[in-house]
Amino acid sequence: MSTTANSQDFTLGGLRVLVTGGGSGIGKSIAEAMTRANARVVVCDADYITNPDFVCDVSKSEDVDKMFEFVQRELGGLDVLVNNVGVPGPTARVDEMDADAYDECVRINLGGTFRCTKAAVPMLLKAKGSIINISTSAGIFGYPLRSPYVAAKWGIIGLTKSWAMELGAEGVRVNAICPGSVSGPRMSGVIEREAAATGVSAEQIRQGYANQVSMKTFIDATDVAAAAVFLSSPAARFITGQVLPVDGNIETMRA
Repeated sequence: MSTTANSQDFTLGGLRVLVTGGGSGIGKSIAEAMTRANARVVVCDADYITNPDFVCDVSKSEDVDKMFEFVQRELGGLDVLVNNVGVPGPTARVDEMDADAYDECVRINLGGTFRCTKAAVPMLLKAKGSIINISTSAGIFGYPLRSPYVAAKWGIIGLTKSWAMELGAEGVRVNAICPGSVSGPRMSGVIEREAAATGVSAEQIRQGYANQVSMKTFIDATDVAAAAVFLSSPAARFITGQVLPVDGNIETMRA
């Protein structure tokens, strides 16, 4: 994206976008919002049932390489990479945590972000494009019983800051979005597992999440998507290395 672009332009005008984990939830909302803003979007997902453009396990380098060959064929390059893939991981106190489940969560969430970025950068350098990493409020706060998820999401913030420094001189921007509690099946699953681990009712936990937020409510995936469209647009041409919470202002991660 040229630095001479119109800083009041909030449209995407044919930008070529890859959204990982775009078959459902936040990723799907981002892909749909990007498409409405006139971007050309490719969606990957590990779940073929969600009907992505490309089925890919981003934690496997071979899958990622094949996906970027597909992106090159379909789009002829890339302007925006949205690293959205993520798994919630296990819920347990550290001494009760399954070590293999811990490793798997970090491997997918952090390793997948690294692998996709490594493959995308040659395309993004040519386009002077941008990267949007989807972290979470747990990438800013501590989060009891969710240490592997927290480790990966804090790591994504560190990667965002580091890559912005590495790539900025060549015109590539790197930012992170930190969604708060997003309404939907995934958050419901998180709440149910936390209820099982703590013995507190799911409804109490759900209300606790809402009470942690200044605006006293969950957010919607479309709110995250709107932020992603903005960060991809010429209007954000000098925004890089930043962490943008979209959460209604979370005050604490403890009920």
